[in-house]
Amino acid sequence: MIKAESLSRKYGDVRAVDNVSFQIEHGEIVGLLGHNGAGKTTIMKMLTGYLEPTDGKVTINDLDIINNRVEVERTIGYLPENCPVYPEMIVLDYLDYAASLRGVLPERRLERIRYALEKTRLREVAQKPINTLSRGYRQRLGVAQAILNSPKILILDEPTNGLDPSQIQEMRSLIKELAENATVLISTHILQEVQAICGRVIIIDRGKLALDAAMAELRKTDRLLVTTSAPPDKVEPVIREIKHVQAVSSREADGQHLYTVEFAGNKLHEVAPAVASALVKNDLPLYSLQPQIRDLE
Repeated sequence: MIKAESLSRKYGDVRAVDNVSFQIEHGEIVGLLGHNGAGKTTIMKMLTGYLEPTDGKVTINDLDIINNRVEVERTIGYLPENCPVYPEMIVLDYLDYAASLRGVLPERRLERIRYALEKTRLREVAQKPINTLSRGYRQRLGVAQAILNSPKILILDEPTNGLDPSQIQEMRSLIKELAENATVLISTHILQEVQAICGRVIIIDRGKLALDAAMAELRKTDRLLVTTSAPPDKVEPVIREIKHVQAVSSREADGQHLYTVEFAGNKLHEVAPAVASALVKNDLPLYSLQPQIRDLE
């Protein structure tokens, strides 16, 4: 479990993070979103112990990270921004070195390195110098070092940066697999990435918490889009009589009338068939009917 309480971080007079609080439970995959400079990376550095907060507190699995830094860091896998690695090292040697730093026991080290190489599809470059690798391979190497110690907390800053479409699919599958036994926090600029794998989103805006919500809640709709050739004076009175409907608005496009029907939450399964039935009953042509789906964009 990750718990941030009133986190703030100042650089001189600049407040990069301002009084941010949230809690992430075991097994959750949470997306951390925000513009460049919003404070995402600063928050991740405070959660992993790389930075101390100016104010506030970070608790990892009920342990204060300031007072129990070494113990907490043993449970964390972290992919920092821009994936810093040692370019002069061989991939295999680097992973062996990273495993020793993370406290992986010598008798388990080979097993964990094999696991990381397999999961990140790095076997074919295991004997190559890191400075010969493409950006995508380096990014996968960063993820490989983050999962060497079987972390219970996985914090990934832009994990799919530089990957091609097939590699992104593999990374999504890996993150979902890791979340079966770990808590995962991902920072990304790719909205589709969050929608594809995250169950919850936290949005940071200029250092402040702007939104913390489950993806299922964000996807809920309370509007219906209806297209017909019938004019508003014929359609709107009919729709307004339907139970749960709260408002109807219309606009014209390409010779058709487009209606937005607002209704009480979670009543889509009642309102949609009622609208279709009412229009047909009143001999009003119905061309299309669909819920207005919200997305992160």
